[in-house]
Amino acid sequence: MSNDLPKPQQSEEVDLGQLFKLIGNAFDRFFRFIGNIFKTLFLAFVWFVFFIKKHIIKLFIAGFIGVLLGFSLETALEPVYKSYATIKQNYQTGENLYNSISYYKDLVRQKDINTLKKSLNIEEAEAASILDFEIVPILTENEKIQNYDTYIKTLDSMVASKVTYETYVANFEDYNYEYQQIAIKAKARNNFKKVFDKIIENIDTNEFFKREQKKDLTELKNQESSLIEALNQSDSLQSTYKRVLEKVSGKENGGQTSITIEGSTQIDKTKEFDLYKSDLELREKLVENRRKQADKEFVIEVVSSKQESGIIDKTKKVFGKTVTNKMFYAVGIVLLTLLVLLSLEFIKFLEKYKTDK
Repeated sequence: MSNDLPKPQQSEEVDLGQLFKLIGNAFDRFFRFIGNIFKTLFLAFVWFVFFIKKHIIKLFIAGFIGVLLGFSLETALEPVYKSYATIKQNYQTGENLYNSISYYKDLVRQKDINTLKKSLNIEEAEAASILDFEIVPILTENEKIQNYDTYIKTLDSMVASKVTYETYVANFEDYNYEYQQIAIKAKARNNFKKVFDKIIENIDTNEFFKREQKKDLTELKNQESSLIEALNQSDSLQSTYKRVLEKVSGKENGGQTSITIEGSTQIDKTKEFDLYKSDLELREKLVENRRKQADKEFVIEVVSSKQESGIIDKTKKVFGKTVTNKMFYAVGIVLLTLLVLLSLEFIKFLEKYKTDK
């Protein structure tokens, strides 16, 4: 029986050897698979480069035709005029504002001229000329970073460490930004100032925002009264303190014998400076308070509307990017030509494959 004991150990060694061999083969096949993918991609890239080289003149001609087509359409078709107005939101009116613009867009899309005319209080001809409404936030990348930095400082350190800039931007709605730009596209060069004013008026007269504004202004007015009262008391205290110092100084100068306490002059100067500093802080708070009141005077307001009569719009939006008509048609026809050429090449490949089989 003792002679039979080593046999299971030898069997285990063989099994382990086979296992390591299987693992090695699996890794080998995996890396060959990855290598084949990269090799195929490289060959496809090389083939595409030679394909473009072969048809470069055709693609160039297609691009030239696209530019000519864009220029011809700009000349032949009715011009589209675009008017802009920059809006500043002093309250969280963004969602309401975006919903209003969406409503007007739907009216234009449905050609409901009568409702649009009544909603914006404009003439029927002006309402009929409107082609579209747009609204976008006005914000640079630097301002987004600054907003993100401000937001992070308001969070707990544990939570802040989990919020990345990309997550913040992705979850921050466009309507939350303070400055927005409203655009109106129209067939006629009308003055749309009253349209912008009406859009603002509809938000500005919203009962909820009016109540919020009233509460804020009342609170700011009360703070202003408190600051003015504190300033008056501070002025009175400074005047009293100066008179006391003058009397003390007069007694010291008029007396035959005077005793000077070391450091008393320095203490007097320090107290006087503290009173002056306190007065300055109160005045700064008062200025800040009045600035806030000025900001809260309107729920929402037009900051700039220099293009109320509109300018000719020669652009198109593609995937959120603005491009000129010439560029749009040039790139479009080039891509269409490329697609046709690739389809023809694919058909040739299928015919050749069928013949070879």
